[in-house]
Amino acid sequence: MDRRVFTKDMMATVTSFALMDSLFAFNGIASKIKPLTDHWSIQLNEFCSDLRTDSITVVQWQEKIEELYAQIELEEILKFIQFEQLIKGFQYPDLGVATRKVTFPKLIGLPANTIYVKKIFGMKKDRAIIPHGHSNMASAHLILKGEMHLRHYEKIAQDEQHLLIKPSIDKIAKLGESSSISDEKDNIHWFIANSPTAFTFDVIMLDLNNKLYDIHNLDIYAAEDVKNGMLRVPMLDVGTALEKYGKHHH
Repeated sequence: MDRRVFTKDMMATVTSFALMDSLFAFNGIASKIKPLTDHWSIQLNEFCSDLRTDSITVVQWQEKIEELYAQIELEEILKFIQFEQLIKGFQYPDLGVATRKVTFPKLIGLPANTIYVKKIFGMKKDRAIIPHGHSNMASAHLILKGEMHLRHYEKIAQDEQHLLIKPSIDKIAKLGESSSISDEKDNIHWFIANSPTAFTFDVIMLDLNNKLYDIHNLDIYAAEDVKNGMLRVPMLDVGTALEKYGKHHH
């Protein structure tokens, strides 16, 4: 065989092996990087950014967040937010809930300061996240621990002292299940803990529609039935609402 041909063939073979080694190395690296670039917290941040820029509607945001939560192993979320550390020394109030701020670990592609609020809400048995509605905000809630009786209502209309609402969800929310609220869908919610303790992980978007957010505490037991299954419900100040709804009496 001509020496030049032999040398050319050898160089092609060496180049092929080098290329294959590079591809195997890249695939090995990519398999390690992919879980980080696709991490649920980065996806969550993207959904919230899209909502803030009006690239998606609030209802689409609710659907995307709930779909995301359904795909993640609960244990992964608990470890990522360092749940056991968060609840050390947790003080459970006799009325209502207590909260703690959640800080995500550093992750490439995830800003240190997110545009959404991250908290855990915790309570003991028979205590409640009192019935309340919202304006100019959206939030999603994942059951991290325990079990809760969850009710949702649609906000139909509002005046200075009342909301006109209609029941939409009434169920026992179990570990790993989620729910969400917005001005457009399931606006009012009410959680009562059924287990000795219960916790939610909340992602909250405030001041949507270029307006300040507001929360409306409701006196569900004083609701007036109106046509087509709707209820006209008085609004309460937070202190009165906590006294009446912060602890469920059987």
